[in-house]
Amino acid sequence: MATSRHSNVLPGFNLALGYTLVYLSLIVLIPLAAVFIKSTSLSAAEFWNVVTAPRVVASYKISFGLSLLAAAINVVFGLMLAWALVRYSFPGKKLVDALVDLPFALPTAVTGIALTAIYAGNGWLGKPLEAIGLKVAYSPPGILVALIFIGLPFVVRTVQPILEDLDTELEEAAASLGARRWQTFRRVVLPILLPALLTGFALAFARAVGEYGSVIFIAGNMPFVSEITPLMIITKLEQYDYVGATAIAAVMLVLSFFLLLVINLLQAWTARRTGRNR
Repeated sequence: MATSRHSNVLPGFNLALGYTLVYLSLIVLIPLAAVFIKSTSLSAAEFWNVVTAPRVVASYKISFGLSLLAAAINVVFGLMLAWALVRYSFPGKKLVDALVDLPFALPTAVTGIALTAIYAGNGWLGKPLEAIGLKVAYSPPGILVALIFIGLPFVVRTVQPILEDLDTELEEAAASLGARRWQTFRRVVLPILLPALLTGFALAFARAVGEYGSVIFIAGNMPFVSEITPLMIITKLEQYDYVGATAIAAVMLVLSFFLLLVINLLQAWTARRTGRNR
């Protein structure tokens, strides 16, 4: 009896895997490996002195601390925005939905200039805020505002499809059993959304920790106060200290990878508990 061979439009597994590995190596792995290889030209003591200099350590705290805070804020307000876009109809909904993607398309320099103009001491929002003692531009709060702005779409666009697929009958069933709104959200909705929220958090954090263009305009770039790590790398490059720049970049890569790995492991654990494996 003749056997029929199933044909696929896409190439076979071996060929597809080969193309994937080559492409990933050329675009990601080789450039990242070059960073670590370049930094090995420093001795262990020299490397440690470069990456633990007080000014550099202060920039780590600002970059990673504010990136984590911005991602956490975006999880809360991104969920609220996604909920409003999915569950409610209101005038201008299409416009709001389109504006969510604006940080994706807007050049980062334009973002920084716009935020600085608004939050500076003579800006629309900066002037009344400084009148009550809150300075945003040229300080860490300005960095936080910029990181929130660029990271919000990642959370909204990650959570929005899950909300659209979420059956409202689950909430109605919980309400019919006597659950209050907060109980329904905490015990029914949140476990389903949690893997997507963690994904949005990881994407927003990854974008924020490496952000440069939109931050340098509003940060003020004062050492030990509002100087981010990417700026330290650029400063080293401008001084032709390529080895020092790659050493700081290597530390950023390791710390970012570790934090993203923790978030992804937590996401996988949450997905297994809720029965929503990716």
